[in-house]
Amino acid sequence: MKIGCPKEIKPQEFRVGMTPAAAQEAVNNGHEVVIETNAGMGAGFTDADYTAVGAKVLATAKEVFAAADMIVKVKEPQAVERKMLRASQILFTYLHLAPDPEQTKDLIASGATCIAYETVTDRSGGLPLLAPMSEVAGRLAPQVGAWTLQKANGGRGVLLGGVPGVGPAKVLVIGGGVVGTHAAKIAAGMGADVTVLDRSIPRLRYLDDVFGGTFKNSYASASNTIELARQADMIIGAVLIPGAAAPKLISKAQLSELKPGAALVDVAIDQGGCFETSKATTHQDPIYEVDGIMHYCVANMPGAVARTSTIALGNATMPFMLALANKGWKKACADDPHLLNGLNVHAGKLTYAAVGEALGLPVITAEAALKL
Repeated sequence: MKIGCPKEIKPQEFRVGMTPAAAQEAVNNGHEVVIETNAGMGAGFTDADYTAVGAKVLATAKEVFAAADMIVKVKEPQAVERKMLRASQILFTYLHLAPDPEQTKDLIASGATCIAYETVTDRSGGLPLLAPMSEVAGRLAPQVGAWTLQKANGGRGVLLGGVPGVGPAKVLVIGGGVVGTHAAKIAAGMGADVTVLDRSIPRLRYLDDVFGGTFKNSYASASNTIELARQADMIIGAVLIPGAAAPKLISKAQLSELKPGAALVDVAIDQGGCFETSKATTHQDPIYEVDGIMHYCVANMPGAVARTSTIALGNATMPFMLALANKGWKKACADDPHLLNGLNVHAGKLTYAAVGEALGLPVITAEAALKL
């Protein structure tokens, strides 16, 4: 199989879909790898790093898309990239279709087979290809939130860890999954007073058992959420419903109840955001203000630490990429129901129920798609 990796073109996106190590594994398995020139530069990988392991460097994305049987990326394909997809191709990348009707319609029209990193599962019910980026985003969230809180950026002017004689900032993390747990650990490590909210009693029990001395936890009822939000200097939105649009946890009307200059960090923005006033921003222009509340809503947070993120993502995606290349997508997905859960679009059909529900589009099952 010919595996292609174009350079990411989303603003301020420095990651790359394949590391040289992943390219070498593919070549060692008998596949051909083509990569766009300078695709890895943002993550610290040169064209020479790829040619050294047997990959071929092409001058343009158009050449990569034309040559490849499977396209491996990081971010969802942009409009110009979607036009280059064809019916015989596999697209393996993050898609986040639920809040993105235009991308969904274009992928359906392309006829390509589109497998989303964020909906591939594992035996424990986890999301193994989302987890490494969730870990990165979670660990970044308190860091960027602390920057947002600085007065020069419009924030409250509160130091996360305080100083002797002055108490620390109060940080509320909504969602106790991978993002929320890593965010809480880092915020607590920076000296903040941290509370994590979740609706899963078993998850709260786990957090209490493992991190009881590090940060607090509480049940995420609507009344408890707004009560704790009123006290917070920083609120980190870390709620995920796999493949679906994120629920809105704080409304625009409720912003008036928050502390002036409080920072909202919306890590769920890829799935539409979990605050009503959230809108996607970029690393170049990351924050904005609504009713005196500062919002940080960068849609590709891990891109800020591109080398760490690229290597972590490459380690996770490599076995699945090789399975798709070695077996072909149908046999790979038939053999692995967890990989099959990643199938979102095939042959002009939407195959992921949560996306169909969010966008009001008809859906067939992934199992039915295997027979097309």
